[in-house]
Amino acid sequence: MANVTMYCTGTCPYCTMAEKLLNKKGVAVIDKIRIDLEPGRKEEMMERTGRRTVPQIYVDDFHVGGFDDLSALDMEGKLEPLLAK
Repeated sequence: MANVTMYCTGTCPYCTMAEKLLNKKGVAVIDKIRIDLEPGRKEEMMERTGRRTVPQIYVDDFHVGGFDDLSALDMEGKLEPLLAK
């Protein structure tokens, strides 16, 4: 299974939905980077992704994007093969 990293906050409903979808796909461990608890990590996220909103999800080194992007990959049948690497 691939490594999944997610920039998130504790109050973001899209972060929760992303985590539930990933869990449903068999991802047991998500490396969560809480930008609300570690403010310096928000700058890191914005530099790394070019985006300001959470969640920002990586599967290994591939930037998936946010929840909508994750959901679209799932609907296209491309999420499971990406996670299976």
